[in-house]
Amino acid sequence: MGSAPIEPDTKNWTWVLERPCPDCGFEAATIEVADVGAATRAMAESWRRCLAGPDVTVRAQADRWSVLEYACHVRDVFRLFDQRLELMLTFDDPTFENWDQDATAIADDYASQAPAEVAAQLIDAANRVADRFDSVQPHQYGRTGVRSDGAVFTIESFARYFLHDPLHHLWDVA
Repeated sequence: MGSAPIEPDTKNWTWVLERPCPDCGFEAATIEVADVGAATRAMAESWRRCLAGPDVTVRAQADRWSVLEYACHVRDVFRLFDQRLELMLTFDDPTFENWDQDATAIADDYASQAPAEVAAQLIDAANRVADRFDSVQPHQYGRTGVRSDGAVFTIESFARYFLHDPLHHLWDVA
């Protein structure tokens, strides 16, 4: 715990919508919106198991988060995407506020959070966003939202983009 800050990630990860991720193997083109809820719940269970393991607060590499820090990030991704999906379902073409994941990790002191509490919060956040994705009807898949950097998502592309993050971070901690 109390590790040095990680160098901020400045990549635009939207490329995962166009080609498979060479690291984790995620292929966005294979994802159906109707399957996102179940996939999210399954990943949350994997995260719960990760957080029950030994040494979850230890960074295996100085330039990578610990299991706990990644889990906090994934919990917050679940919460953020739930809020953004709600906006897309409620409003026409909402613009999403910027989210600085690295600033959040520092401000919320991810490294010092309690693993059991994070696991419970992550499961809750996963269930909420999964339920919201389950509520989306096919005629809504084309609804749009705009990220603060100008990236435009439909609910369909948003769902595919969303799943990569928690899956990729499971690969990171494996």
